[in-house]
Amino acid sequence: MINIKEDKKLSVMNHSCAHLLAQAVKHLYPDALFWVGPVIEEGFYYDIDLNGKTLNESDLPIIEKEMKKIVTSLLALTLVFALVLTGCGKKESSNSGNNSSSDDKTITVGASSTPHAEILEQVKDTLADEGYTLKVVVYDDYVLPNTALNDGTLDANYFQHTPYLESFNASNNTELAAVAKIHYEPFGIYGNGITDLKDLKDGATIIIPADDSNETRALFLLAQENLIKLADGSTVEKGVTTLDIVDDGGYNITAVQADTVAAQLKNADAGSIAVINGNYALAAGLKIADALASEDASGEAAQTYANIVAVRKADVDSAKTKALVAALTTQKVKDYINNTYNGAVVPIF
Repeated sequence: MINIKEDKKLSVMNHSCAHLLAQAVKHLYPDALFWVGPVIEEGFYYDIDLNGKTLNESDLPIIEKEMKKIVTSLLALTLVFALVLTGCGKKESSNSGNNSSSDDKTITVGASSTPHAEILEQVKDTLADEGYTLKVVVYDDYVLPNTALNDGTLDANYFQHTPYLESFNASNNTELAAVAKIHYEPFGIYGNGITDLKDLKDGATIIIPADDSNETRALFLLAQENLIKLADGSTVEKGVTTLDIVDDGGYNITAVQADTVAAQLKNADAGSIAVINGNYALAAGLKIADALASEDASGEAAQTYANIVAVRKADVDSAKTKALVAALTTQKVKDYINNTYNGAVVPIF
């Protein structure tokens, strides 16, 4: 057995992991209360009050996954900071290494793995016929694809919707622009031990994602199904939070990190429901056909939160951008999306 007291590095790691675990639990259970328990020879205990919930072994992989995600995010932010510092040390234009400003025929696109990278794979041959080589760089982070696009590492990215892009531009003083809407991933309401929303009991738990745009979509879907009522004048564009609910229907609405909603539904009490984003539903093995309700394809949310191709503002009309958009908006791609994702991803061009 490893004795952490014999190695100071392991001791520090053990201490840090305890705090990391606590942060992961807080992400997964926002209402959790913490106290530092008594100091013992090996360190200390965290006393955690989960408002009546008891953790079991099946929860540990979920917590571990969240711990890894936090570490990955911190590493990503460190890399972004390093890139900024590197850029500050160079007086050359960031376009000096910019693929799109050169005459090469490689189009480098950053994308999420599902479904974005999968869709991009379908247009490699189309672009090859036009003399271009498509290089797809997969990210599991929502910061680096825009940072890499801004600094010229990428020619384009495909992973986000316009509200997120506009928020990123405002926060980072960047000039990235949307050039095409490709698809949207409808939010669905999924149940744990419930097959019809009419059977939802008073006091039932409704789990929703907590980040701004996803929370807005989730609440509008709940309102669409008459489970809650939002304040007059609420719009998708302006965004809403749980504070805008004027009638919660007597349900226990719990907001958690978006990529944990599916896992938490699985571990929730029977009779609970959750509003889950399309890509997270896909990753969790859920089918939109099994959803108790889903976003209206003609609704405001579908247009507002369509997933887009983004480029630097200066490259909106470049030959590479035009070729990429043309390749992604063909009948071939539309058929691929419809035949592959069975309604969990919907073409919007």
